[in-house]
Amino acid sequence: MNARLLDVAGATISYGKVEAVRSASLHVDRGEIVAIIGANGAGKTTLLNAIIGLLPASGRFGFTAQDIAALEIEDRVALGLTLVPERRELFGTMPVEDNLLLGAFRLGANAAAHSIERVYALFPRLQERRRQLAATLSGGEQQMLAIGRALMGAPKLLMLDEPSLGLAPLIVADIFKIIGELKQSGVSILLVEQNAKAALKIADRAYVMELGSFVLDGAANSVAADPRAIASYLGLPTH
Repeated sequence: MNARLLDVAGATISYGKVEAVRSASLHVDRGEIVAIIGANGAGKTTLLNAIIGLLPASGRFGFTAQDIAALEIEDRVALGLTLVPERRELFGTMPVEDNLLLGAFRLGANAAAHSIERVYALFPRLQERRRQLAATLSGGEQQMLAIGRALMGAPKLLMLDEPSLGLAPLIVADIFKIIGELKQSGVSILLVEQNAKAALKIADRAYVMELGSFVLDGAANSVAADPRAIASYLGLPTH
C-alpha cells in the first residue's frame, strides 16, 4: 500500500491579486500527524480550505494517489478527506447526537450506529450530553463535538484548524491527548495550530509557514530545536 496519503505540490492561492499562499508543497503519509505552525495570517487556514475544496487554487493536489484538484468538496469527503474548521460550524439549536449523525449522512443506519458508538467511546462526555443542544456546550465540548462529527464518516485524513483556539489549558491538554489517540486508531492528521509547543510535541513532522510560504520543514523534534522556530514560535531563548 502506498504510504503517501496527501500530496500537495506548488499550491498557490490568491484573494484577487493578493497571493495568500505561494508555491506551497507538503505531504502527509498514512499514520502520521503533520503540523503546520506559523503566525496568524500566514496562510495556514487558506491552505486547508484549498485542500478540502473551499477555495480555488493552482498546483497539484493528490489524495490516495488520485488527482482531486477538480473534485467537488463532497467527492473529496467521500474519498476520506475531512476538515474541522476553526469556527467548528456546529448546528447550535440541534442536539449533540443530531449534529453527530449529520456527519454520517453518507452511511447506512448500521454503519452510522457503529460510528456513533466509536465516537462516544472516544468522547464519553458527548454521550452524557447527547440530548443537549450544541449551543449550550462548553468550548471544549463543542470542539469535541466538531471532531466527533468529522470522525463519523470514518475519514482517512482529518484536517484540524486551530483545535486549541480559545480553550483553557486543561481542555487543550485533553484535545491533544485525543489527537494522539486518533493516530493510534489509524486516522492520519494534518494539524494547523498556533500553539506551536503543543503541536510539535505531538506531531511526527512539521512545516513552518510565514507570509504564505513554507520556510522550514522536517521532523517535529528537529523543527522544535531549530533556532528560527524557537525564536519566533516557541518563546524560548536561542542561547
